[in-house]
Amino acid sequence: MKNDLLACRHIGISKQDEEQMLQKIGVKSLDELIEKTIPANIRLKEPLALPAAMTEHEFGKHIAELAAKNKLYTTYIGMGWYNTITPAVIQRNVFENPVWYTSYTPYQTEVSQGRLEALLNFQTAVSDLTGMPLANCSLLDEATAAAEAVTMMYALRPRNMQKAGANVVFVDENIFPQTLAVMTTRAIPQGIELRVGKYAEMEFTPDIFACVLQYPNGNGCIEDYRAFVEKAHAAECKVAVAADILSLALLTPPGEWGADIVFGSTQRLGTPMFYGGPSAAYFATRDEYKRNMPGRIIGWSKDKYGKLCYRMALQTREQHIKREKATSNICTAQALLATMAGFYAVYHGPEGIRTIAERIHSIAAFLENSINKLGYKQVNKQYFDTLRFALPDNISAQQIRTIALSKEVNLRYFKNGDVGMSIDETTDIAAVNVLLSIFAIAAGKDWEKIHDVPEANTIDKELKRQSAYLTHEVFNKYHTETEMMRYIKRLDRKDISLTHSMISLGSCTMKLNAAAEMLPLSRPEFMNMHPLVPEEQAEGYRELIANLGEELKIITGFAGVSLQPNSGAAGEYAGLRVIRAYQESIGQGHRNKILIPASAHGTNPASAIQAGFTTVTCACDEHGNVDMDDLRAKAEANKDELAALMITYPSTHGIFETEIVEICRIIHACGAQVYMDGANMNAQVGLTNPGFIGADVCHLNLHKTFASPHGGGGPGVGPICVAEHLVPFLPGHELFGNTANEVSAAPFGSAGILPITYGYIRMMGTEGLTRATKVAILNANYLAACFNDTYGIVYRGANGFVGHEMILECRKVHEETGISENDIAKRLMDFGYHAPTLSFPVHGTLMIEPTESESLAELDNFVHVMLTIWEEIQEVKNGEADKADNVLVNAPHPEYELVADKWEHSYSREKAAYPIESVRENKFWVNVARVDNTLGDRKLLPTCYGSFE
Repeated sequence: MKNDLLACRHIGISKQDEEQMLQKIGVKSLDELIEKTIPANIRLKEPLALPAAMTEHEFGKHIAELAAKNKLYTTYIGMGWYNTITPAVIQRNVFENPVWYTSYTPYQTEVSQGRLEALLNFQTAVSDLTGMPLANCSLLDEATAAAEAVTMMYALRPRNMQKAGANVVFVDENIFPQTLAVMTTRAIPQGIELRVGKYAEMEFTPDIFACVLQYPNGNGCIEDYRAFVEKAHAAECKVAVAADILSLALLTPPGEWGADIVFGSTQRLGTPMFYGGPSAAYFATRDEYKRNMPGRIIGWSKDKYGKLCYRMALQTREQHIKREKATSNICTAQALLATMAGFYAVYHGPEGIRTIAERIHSIAAFLENSINKLGYKQVNKQYFDTLRFALPDNISAQQIRTIALSKEVNLRYFKNGDVGMSIDETTDIAAVNVLLSIFAIAAGKDWEKIHDVPEANTIDKELKRQSAYLTHEVFNKYHTETEMMRYIKRLDRKDISLTHSMISLGSCTMKLNAAAEMLPLSRPEFMNMHPLVPEEQAEGYRELIANLGEELKIITGFAGVSLQPNSGAAGEYAGLRVIRAYQESIGQGHRNKILIPASAHGTNPASAIQAGFTTVTCACDEHGNVDMDDLRAKAEANKDELAALMITYPSTHGIFETEIVEICRIIHACGAQVYMDGANMNAQVGLTNPGFIGADVCHLNLHKTFASPHGGGGPGVGPICVAEHLVPFLPGHELFGNTANEVSAAPFGSAGILPITYGYIRMMGTEGLTRATKVAILNANYLAACFNDTYGIVYRGANGFVGHEMILECRKVHEETGISENDIAKRLMDFGYHAPTLSFPVHGTLMIEPTESESLAELDNFVHVMLTIWEEIQEVKNGEADKADNVLVNAPHPEYELVADKWEHSYSREKAAYPIESVRENKFWVNVARVDNTLGDRKLLPTCYGSFE
């Protein structure tokens, strides 16, 4: 392998390291280890036929050429995506900062206080602007938030409605088409009917349980919904409102006129359009619905000494605990983008946000007046930023379009011939003059160049916002760049990310997100592209998407791919909808059962339920494999109703099951499909693949296997790859002329982060990707060998080896000493490490996945840390350490405790803070002591204004 390729920088293990590690494992070569780990009948016979690997320099030139093919026109299409200005201090210190983008979802509270605070800021901004008491910390996009709102309102139906089978949601016709399409995809399998019509004319009937409105509506018109909401509530119907978050700086928020749920996108709060995503959706509701709310909620708590801190609240609603009974299948959301939107609100504050909104509205008002004078008629009676013009008889939309394109402008063209525009934060005087010129030229009239736009507010008094927002001090003190930079830094110092140490979370694949992969994201050609521009303007994006799709098909062994799903859970859902659509097409639509092994990730049963299936659980045997007798029995008993098997490979237990081909054969013999969860694809790439094994569909986690960062809980991408017979049923979009199975607002989902995966594949090439997989398996087996004689490994494959991850046995430790896996996880923080995966998939254990990116030095340091902790456990076991007062049960030890005058523990400060020499050299100072996990659930405080007093 050439030494100037990314693989040399990405893979942490050298050939010399390899020999030492193989000796420890007890095999002679890396190939021997792979042969003993992966069953022979599924190993690929030929290398992947991918393009030759590029150097980082070559890829830099290649991606620049692709970017240059994107034509950045001034775009006023709107419809949920708007140009915005990302403050440089946020782009530089958050979006481009690996401390923020390489961190994990903040389950380990004590080493996540920075991003928890940033996300609480986001929730507070959303609550304030919407007038609702409770918001979550982001969803995937506005359209999926709408679908989640429908599901939630369905669950909240009063008993009499449930009894009567009320299953209709009224949707006002003036809603964005992509929102309606995703709601339709998600409603059908739930047995929910969407009834679309005019809100002003609709009559409430007993079968209607909820309504969905848009504010301002899809045409840009502000409607006064107050009387309608009163009527809905009188009929026991809930009301969800899709609201433009920036408009709420000027408009009466839906929370003040009775909405039960308010949702939408925060994209225009400083997040680039990225050709459709990623950006953070928001979701706000009433406090009494908190246990039905989808997504994660950040709340206040206290640590063991009473210090105020933050944690993720009400986690028992989530799929990883509730499985098929979860409120949603949401796993990854959009944490990084929510963090940016929260910082945008902090940086601008209430006055800044209001000024931006007023300027947008003033420009819209000026343009309405000026263009009307040219003979056009603006038809939105009330508006915030969006104008819709009816054209005079002698002017066609095509004439306007031709003139606009000649001036590199995209407008919105309505089906009836009207022309619209949505003004945004970037619209300036020069842009206003260009807009005026387009309409003047089309009308054959002169226009006067303007030099300023007067302040104006045309919104009716009863629609204007009177209430204050963003009153907390955090939104009123960081308005200079120096202060903002320091505030961001103060938060990021509280969090462990890959910039500090290995994050060994099993099933999460926290590998390197290489700088060469990340750099293209900051190119304006990728950042500032609207997803609905004409295809010829997005040539660079389209070429990248086509190339990436071909590469993923080769890697997975499949015939088709959709990049639309914008998280792993969304990919699961999309895959199941594709299976359903295929089976309906061959007269097998009655199949409604999904077989799922007991070891599966919680999203599997949650996604199956959301897709309208019922789940059948298949047992695992004592070795962690699928119990073949139970699988055969369950498949046979349900063969006429069986739609699919959902299986993760290698299994969530970290092993390559030898019977996987036979498992696929059994399922296919029943007339069902095999869905392979791609969570562990990092152990397959280049060595085997789902298509070769015999699966019909798989989803991939680009934020795991393919080097896209986790971002503290998103963004993720969950593309699905499918066999030939499923290709016609892949997710559609209005842009493609077919909205069947649409699962995301944007045609290509989170297109903005696809350059990362594209770069990873192009720079690694076949040889690099294959070696990465081998080294991931090598590293896991090395750690398994190092821990074998102490903790022990719960499951091993047929030949005694693990896959790319392993489950560390901690249950005996707890039985013998009272020290739990949670105590070990917290003690790791004192050593500067994030905990492995806790109590999943086996309760009372730790699951470790080292990935290929870590060096032998880092692996050895981690081993040293874990063995030091083992010795500390033995001290408790042997009575040398107090069972109730030891370094493990008291961990982590925060800085403020270690430097306090008073120290009352039975062990020294040094043992607590500097247990080994490497910690002394690179200490991560924990900010809080162990956090109370129940206080913040008993009293949920989801905004900055919260207080336990």
